[in-house]
Amino acid sequence: MPGILFTERNMAALLVFAAFLAAPLGARELKSGVTGSLDWERMRIDAELSVNLDEDVIRPPSGRTQAEEKLFSEYFDSVQPLILSIRLDSSTVIGDLINSGEIPPSLIDALTLRAERKPPKYSLDFRTISSSFTIDLKDIASRFAGHGESARIAHLVNPAPVAEYTGIIIIAEDELPVHGRKGSAALTPCLFPKIWDTGMNLIYDRGMTRPGWEAGFSMVHYTGAENIFKGGPSGLSESLRQVVGDKPLRIIARGVFGINPTDPVIDREDAVTILSSEVNRRLLNEGRVAFIVRQDALGEQF
Repeated sequence: MPGILFTERNMAALLVFAAFLAAPLGARELKSGVTGSLDWERMRIDAELSVNLDEDVIRPPSGRTQAEEKLFSEYFDSVQPLILSIRLDSSTVIGDLINSGEIPPSLIDALTLRAERKPPKYSLDFRTISSSFTIDLKDIASRFAGHGESARIAHLVNPAPVAEYTGIIIIAEDELPVHGRKGSAALTPCLFPKIWDTGMNLIYDRGMTRPGWEAGFSMVHYTGAENIFKGGPSGLSESLRQVVGDKPLRIIARGVFGINPTDPVIDREDAVTILSSEVNRRLLNEGRVAFIVRQDALGEQF
């Protein structure tokens, strides 16, 4: 995409982003009156923005236009830092791509405008105007998928005889050893995680998914452990069954990897099970992959 000059709005958003990213999500300060959460299970950000109205200028009905213009301006400045801070992978957030010039600031404007906004409403005393909005993370992921053809998934020279599965579940609910570093950490969600085996061979990344991501596609479904202990033959919740089917391969993660621990590390034997079968390899192409993570990793409040 061609580069463009930064607008004052873009520059303001980036300055807010720099301060925003420096603190943990729970402690980050956005524009006053913004509350909400990032939900990795439903792949969305839900938030509400409330704006104080000027005492003697903005009053409905004559001041409705001014009030809504002010709300929209505050909305724009509040939503952009949220989009800029979304984790793409273990080392990158969307804002990094702006700073490096890989994407133009106009794309952030476009993503901000694509958020679903509900009609504004006034408080009973008309001192504030507010609106709720939803940002679809799958829609955003589709714009950063970055390929037109799926990369070839590794084929083994000597494949093993293996069962064929309908999906892949990687269980990483507990803190796990961090590969290459001391200590342990819980798996952190992101839009484009990778899967590695214990030999640090790359098993899965976004280049291996199907080409032409549509807005509803996600390479990994994040959920909690309660959804693998349900009734019925599969033992899975209905929402998880829709992703991995009735006969998924269940894998216990052995570690995590990355600057941020977004990537599970699995046993080489489990990797061989995936790579030895065309049916099982296709599960990666189709994004029929779920990560079981801690409940507190699924939702981030702000």
